[in-house]
Amino acid sequence: MKYRTRAAVALGLAAVVLAAGAATGATAPPTVTPGIPILPALPEPGESQFVPGATNVVPPTAAPATDIGKKQVQSLAAPFYACSGFSGIEKTNPLANLYVDKFQWGPYAAYKVGNGGGNINWASNPYKNASWYMWFHSLRWLGQGIIAAGQGNLTALTRVNTIAYDWYRDNPYSWKANVGAWESTMHRTNVLICLRQAILSGLKVTTLPTRYAWLDTALLSHARFLTNYWSGAWNHGTDESIALFGVGVTLNRADYKNLAVQRLGAGITTSIDTQGSTNEQSTGYASFNYSLWGRAIAVLQNGGVDPGTTMATRRALLGKWLALATNSLGKLHQLGDTEVQSTYPWVGTPMEYAGSLGTKGTVPPWRVGIYSAGYVFGRTGWGTDPARGFTGESAYSIRFGPPRAFHGHFDHTSITYTARGRDIIVDGGYAAYNAGAYRTWAVSPSAHSDLTTPLSTYLNPTTRLTASSVKTNAEAYVLSDAPGSGISRVRSVLVLKDPDLLVTWDRASARTAQAFQTLWHLPSDQKATVYSRTTATAIAAGDTTKTILFQVPFKQALPAGAILVKQAQTNPIQGWVYPSSYVRRSAPTIMLARSGTTASILSFVVPIRASGGVTYKTYWSGTTFVVSLKVGGRAVAVAISGGGSLYRAG
Repeated sequence: MKYRTRAAVALGLAAVVLAAGAATGATAPPTVTPGIPILPALPEPGESQFVPGATNVVPPTAAPATDIGKKQVQSLAAPFYACSGFSGIEKTNPLANLYVDKFQWGPYAAYKVGNGGGNINWASNPYKNASWYMWFHSLRWLGQGIIAAGQGNLTALTRVNTIAYDWYRDNPYSWKANVGAWESTMHRTNVLICLRQAILSGLKVTTLPTRYAWLDTALLSHARFLTNYWSGAWNHGTDESIALFGVGVTLNRADYKNLAVQRLGAGITTSIDTQGSTNEQSTGYASFNYSLWGRAIAVLQNGGVDPGTTMATRRALLGKWLALATNSLGKLHQLGDTEVQSTYPWVGTPMEYAGSLGTKGTVPPWRVGIYSAGYVFGRTGWGTDPARGFTGESAYSIRFGPPRAFHGHFDHTSITYTARGRDIIVDGGYAAYNAGAYRTWAVSPSAHSDLTTPLSTYLNPTTRLTASSVKTNAEAYVLSDAPGSGISRVRSVLVLKDPDLLVTWDRASARTAQAFQTLWHLPSDQKATVYSRTTATAIAAGDTTKTILFQVPFKQALPAGAILVKQAQTNPIQGWVYPSSYVRRSAPTIMLARSGTTASILSFVVPIRASGGVTYKTYWSGTTFVVSLKVGGRAVAVAISGGGSLYRAG
């Protein structure tokens, strides 16, 4: 079992799956017998979300939604809060392990954390991993025992109650100084609610027996913590508000419910902006937020509170964003802290078509999306041309916008690209927080396909999109920023259709001599070969597609070593990809290198059939520089005007 929960089919958000991604949810309890109803897991990232030394509080910055709870919910069912599940962690923690106090998480072997009788050492952290420790304190690993308890297994009930009570006894309020216990508070709150439901179900009673009264006291202390320490407008704060609302429903506390409603209203408008971008700078976390806000809507409905329309409207905009963020392989462009993952085909939303590779749903009406939060997503089409099909299209992402924050990377001006049914240009990926130097590299500019200045300190700049043009057979963009002290950087990007290829013109200047490196990160299955000072190729064994990368001298001669392949390098780190946070693979990186105080690097990335070729010639037409190409026999021209505009000329 893969340790990360990437919930697939169900992703249920309430008693029934939300129809068409809309803001409706179930108003009657889910029917699961015997035992308690368990909601399907959300596609939740598995890593701890705390960065040492950084605050976890994200203050809301936008005006709050004020429409939550304004209307009366019409329902014959009593308010309820369903057990939110255990995110898949329970699957590797069977009853047999619970009976001997063993806990398993992630890529690590099960470890005995107690004395075998339910007396747990909550300071255990044998692998010195913050995520292991956080999920240990979440109590989600008790899931199988809680499920069995709800079905009447009294042995399981005794064990999970013993362990949960042991946590409560050994970690008195407030656990603020214990970051693992702190971060997992909302998860543990939900587990305690599930345990309470299992006790009532397993014992076939309607009120909590006296011997389990500690549980309500524990829920009150958790609600107190959630009340005093809200993480604000991001997924953590949303999860906390949902859990607080759950305590309110469970213990019939209107004050908790009202505070949760207020916080959800404050969080939604900052968490998802008016265009549909999340503030977390990660496509993976955007996908999680889509599910999470759907759950928030359903939880409110099930708890007797009308969710209004703002949450559903912002969530629908995020659904459009996610559809556009889907590449031609049906996966999300791997941006920020994101593992390689497929887009979930939510029925009735644009993601249904995108995530099903065009086999279901309606063709989205948009081909290109430009978002002020710092994203360009584009594609040659949605596969409606039978000669191409869905995977025969090309798709790309480009990053710009505000400085790095939350789950983002230092990836401004970087590009990802898919074409001809495969990855062409990839991201360095998502390294686990405990990956040390490799985590630092994976976040850095050097793990992305951009122009880097490795001799300078990266300043985490705001990057502006200064121009854009979208036509039927070409898109052009210009981005600019100051990545280091005294350094200016401009990238022009041109993406073509028929033939499918991309062109970048990087230029930079600096007050002092620098190393300028335009990097192109290639998939791990390909082997890259340098043929000349201008050209390299990359191909996987037996593949029908290869990638030709070449640079054309423009306003600067090509020095010796102008094109290099870096792979599996450890000092400095280069030539790797992380498809998931605990999997690192050797992968070729093409480096186009310059040195001095200026750089002008005009490069072409051409995916083509394995037997195909590219030829080109250059000439001046007045003040316009023209590169006339034949790509697999198809003619196309790319030009740079005297004013510096990069465009398709034919």
